[in-house]
Amino acid sequence: MKNKQDYIQDISEIRSIMERSSRFISLSGLSGVMAGIYALIASYLAYKKVYIGASLFAYRKTYILDNETLLYLTFLAAVTLALSVITGIILTTRKAKKDGLEIWSDGSKRLLTSLFIPLISGGIFILLLTIRGYLGIVAPACLLFYGLALINASKYTIKDVQYLGISEIVLGLLATAYPGYGLIFWGVGFGVLHILYGISMYYKYER
Repeated sequence: MKNKQDYIQDISEIRSIMERSSRFISLSGLSGVMAGIYALIASYLAYKKVYIGASLFAYRKTYILDNETLLYLTFLAAVTLALSVITGIILTTRKAKKDGLEIWSDGSKRLLTSLFIPLISGGIFILLLTIRGYLGIVAPACLLFYGLALINASKYTIKDVQYLGISEIVLGLLATAYPGYGLIFWGVGFGVLHILYGISMYYKYER
């Protein structure tokens, strides 16, 4: 006969199995740190390109009017995204193997679907803003749609992702309220917050 402790252990194991099948819980904290570092470097390069000689926290009246600068920033964003995605795939795959989990599971499929629907919608929206010349809204839109994507995907992974998403949305709203500081808010959201999130994830789940 099983005692009460055995039943509790069985229930705990069943719950763990169900969680593993429905959620993807092998996200790498180090990939978040690296993505943050890439974003900070990109922010610095973009800042130097757009605001040459301007003081750091002075109100930004400089606008991107030439195609060369716009192409440079687009290329910079694409490289940053590519490096972040590649690094994330490599480190998350390594962590999943270490945890004995499949990288391409039902949980990861649901996670990616929930993540990419808002991201792709936001990407198209931001592209249309850029084409129409509404460049001052691009940084807030990036933060807002990214935050919404994280919150939407958080139900298929660890809870920490939801908190990161909420923080990104708050920064996006602040960037909308202070349009002259878009690059600074972008750097904080995609750089500093990712690094803090990644460090927290690493110490909580990977040590």
